[in-house]
Amino acid sequence: MALWIALALALAFLVAFPLIKLMIASVETRDGAFTLNNYATAYGRARYLEALFNSLKLGALSAAIATLIAVPMAWAVSRTDMPGKGFCWAMVMAAFVLPPYLGAIGWILLAGPNSGFLNVLWRAVTGAEDPIVNIYTFSGLATVIALHSFPLVFLFVKSALDLISSEMEDAANILGAGTFATMRRVTLPLAGPAILGGFIIVFLETIALFGTPAIIGIPARINVVTTQLWQFFEHPVRMEVAAAYAMPLLLITVAMIGAQKLLLARKGFVSQTGKGGERREIKLGAWRWVMFAWCAGVGLFAVMLPVMVLVQASFAKAWGRGLSVDNFTFRNYYHLLFEHDMALTSVWNTIWFSAAAATIALIIALLVAYMVVRKLSRFADALGFLAMAPFVIPGIIMAIGFYAAYASPPFAMYGTAALIILAFAARFLPIAFANASAAMRAVHPEMEEAVRILGGGRMTAIRFVTAPLVKRALLGGWLIVFIVATRELSAAVFLVGPRTRTMSVLLYDLSEAGNFEVLAAFGGILLVITMVFVAVGMKLAGRDFMLRRS
Repeated sequence: MALWIALALALAFLVAFPLIKLMIASVETRDGAFTLNNYATAYGRARYLEALFNSLKLGALSAAIATLIAVPMAWAVSRTDMPGKGFCWAMVMAAFVLPPYLGAIGWILLAGPNSGFLNVLWRAVTGAEDPIVNIYTFSGLATVIALHSFPLVFLFVKSALDLISSEMEDAANILGAGTFATMRRVTLPLAGPAILGGFIIVFLETIALFGTPAIIGIPARINVVTTQLWQFFEHPVRMEVAAAYAMPLLLITVAMIGAQKLLLARKGFVSQTGKGGERREIKLGAWRWVMFAWCAGVGLFAVMLPVMVLVQASFAKAWGRGLSVDNFTFRNYYHLLFEHDMALTSVWNTIWFSAAAATIALIIALLVAYMVVRKLSRFADALGFLAMAPFVIPGIIMAIGFYAAYASPPFAMYGTAALIILAFAARFLPIAFANASAAMRAVHPEMEEAVRILGGGRMTAIRFVTAPLVKRALLGGWLIVFIVATRELSAAVFLVGPRTRTMSVLLYDLSEAGNFEVLAAFGGILLVITMVFVAVGMKLAGRDFMLRRS
């Protein structure tokens, strides 16, 4: 019971109290009196309502593009004899790891209407005056977000397709349906819940995203909810109005998750195959190269082109001058490593904030998962609910909740390392909990009971039986939380102080200054750090540890 109370208090501090404080702040004046004027101010201007409408449109369009990109890829990798599946997986992993705001910077360098490499090349080849592509448009913004988000849909759909037997496809073929007709009428409908789930996740990720809409949307005069919330935090800070303005984002998230469950509960998506069910690769003939070209094209636009142009810019005196010997320099890296007053500090902040947050999240998640899976308390499920609650709370709302709860006295934690670490731990607690729960379910309780029968206590069983069996999975979970925390911007940008800036926040600051050469170099440093930890994870926890879903 003491452990349950301790975990309940920890989860209340990390999850419940910030959210409750946010709701209270939305209906309070600065003096603590009840008011609805915050909501009147938040929704009393057409600009603020337009931002909400733009977020919904952006979420729907980005999710639709990501789905159109990912579903053919998932089908080709899971069900067909398409060559180059390893390359496709590598591109999905790379798109998953690449921070979205770095991808956005890459696409500014590629598709800026005046100096973007693609437009410069287009004008040189055709002599045209107008750009072939302009990233500073609504469709351009949605496409950049989709190129970052499509791995989420890919993972959902591929996991579902891997479980579908070939027998129903064979039956459709016997009745005269071709390969693509069978895919369209049989295979994909069976994967419908996964496609819907991926669409909803990308929609929710998009409406809560700050970095890409800020980097591309603000110069393009596309205002969305997250950038409008950021403006409420400019001097003078209007936290109460921000709290009121954030409420619909929270309600939309909860409503979408609820709608998904309701829709899927009313339909059956079961393929009954019996013992004979098996999966066979579909022979595509010449079409297998068409599908490979599709996957390679997605990898080219999502990863290779943005990374290539970022690398070029990082070693350039002026990125717009292109590749040439006289334009090559190490000056950008030298400036960051030896002259910039915050670069190395932000690197250190990022590493230790992320490591501390991952450790806190994993410890709490492991203890909660142990109580839930082993049913050590009749109230254990309540702890599991709290541990998963941040899944439906957008990161930007979580950050504003922490600001409302702990920035002012008596805590006065604004800008401190402790506040950022706790916010990161709360933000990514569901990832750690899902990982720990899956690991605990893989260990049969009889193995612990055997130790206890032989005279060992529960802690002895955990130390010598359970822990060695789950340590690999837990290491993978820790690394996932660490890696996603190193690139977190939506929460960090609201909570950092002058000396607690993280790499993601400093990158955003550099983008506002327009110094793309130094920004690209700093992004390269972040990518190197990320890839080092990804390589460690692949070595210790498996090659697909970043992409596993339980």
